[in-house]
Amino acid sequence: MSRRVVVTGCGVVSPLGNDVDTFWNHIKEGKSGIKKITSDEFDGINTQIGGYIEDFNPESYLDNKEIGRYDKFIQYAYAAAMQALDQSGLVLETDETNDRYGVYVGSGIGGIDTTLENHKALLDKGPRRVSPFMVPMMISNMASGIIAIKTGFAGPSFSPVSACATGNQAIGEAFLNIHHGYSDAILAGGAEATINPLSFAGFSRMRAMSTRNDEPNKASRPFDKGRDGFVMSEGAGVLMLEEYEHAKKRGAVILGEIVGYGSSTDAHHITSPDYLGAANAMEKAIMMAKIDPEQIDYINAHGTSTPEGDKSETKAIKHVFGEHAYKLKVSSTKSMTGHLFGAAGGVEGVITVKSIQEGILPPTINYEEPDEECDLNYIPNRAVEETVNYALSNGFGFGGHNAVLLFKRFTEIEG
Repeated sequence: MSRRVVVTGCGVVSPLGNDVDTFWNHIKEGKSGIKKITSDEFDGINTQIGGYIEDFNPESYLDNKEIGRYDKFIQYAYAAAMQALDQSGLVLETDETNDRYGVYVGSGIGGIDTTLENHKALLDKGPRRVSPFMVPMMISNMASGIIAIKTGFAGPSFSPVSACATGNQAIGEAFLNIHHGYSDAILAGGAEATINPLSFAGFSRMRAMSTRNDEPNKASRPFDKGRDGFVMSEGAGVLMLEEYEHAKKRGAVILGEIVGYGSSTDAHHITSPDYLGAANAMEKAIMMAKIDPEQIDYINAHGTSTPEGDKSETKAIKHVFGEHAYKLKVSSTKSMTGHLFGAAGGVEGVITVKSIQEGILPPTINYEEPDEECDLNYIPNRAVEETVNYALSNGFGFGGHNAVLLFKRFTEIEG
């Protein structure tokens, strides 16, 4: 069985807004969500900027008891999922469950703040001060678990952990599950809340993050020659995926369609990418969609702003598309959002759907000096209006994990 899979809802929590409309407007404007970190806890760390969230109101989604028992990444995931569910209009009766509805929400790191807080309590005050809620607060699958408990979605639940490819992999595997007939609807995406001194110290020691501390809004600059590393961010992005006939029957508004998914592994190096792995994932997504590479109009690039990563992705695009690579529009919205790790694919899935829907391609901001090894059209600094029929969204993670989604403008007639 092979069935069409459409998007009927989107949700986002991010440094650029905690609802889709606010977030998308800021993306179209080319606004940066990166800010200076003022906490003394970050003293001595080379990087002191990040895409942290200041204005999230968990009380809009959860009661006080729940807030105290859910790590921030779970709160972000649940909020984004509820936005996507509300937009979709899918409703279950009170206390009803449905084993044809599932939840695929992953996290690259999970509840690291909970782990750190409880480790400190253990060292300072002994084991009796460790919270009995520590384990369910910290484990990465609990975002999916809580969403399922509170929605009654009793179908498949999956929480991939594949570093920065996590969100894309969650959406891609959910797409396959519906495509092959096992489910009718799945909330899918990723969530992350990792902005703390330990995470910063670790990535800083790797020399992976930007140290442009005096210009936070210019620090994330994918494909620009002056890029010096990524900027860490937090948040969540979730899509409601639904089988087409199921959505049509209940009169849902369809936002877009997923027609391809490619997954691969570099099998090369834990942090240094091999362009052939990324190329393979893009090729698989295009092959699954049964279209020609020349039909792709836009790529939402992984584009993290690291010197090697951006070069490798550019090389992969050229490998897949040949001369068509120079006709493509490519942009990295991480130039505005920063890098949300496991949530990146979910957030960028929302952006790609909105781009196709509105015919507006978001820019790569802070693109000032071309790099001779990154010579494609990265939509520098300003959004452009253009009809998009097919768009790729790339996600590549440490360990060599690659996951690529292929979105299509929705039409009633397939193909």
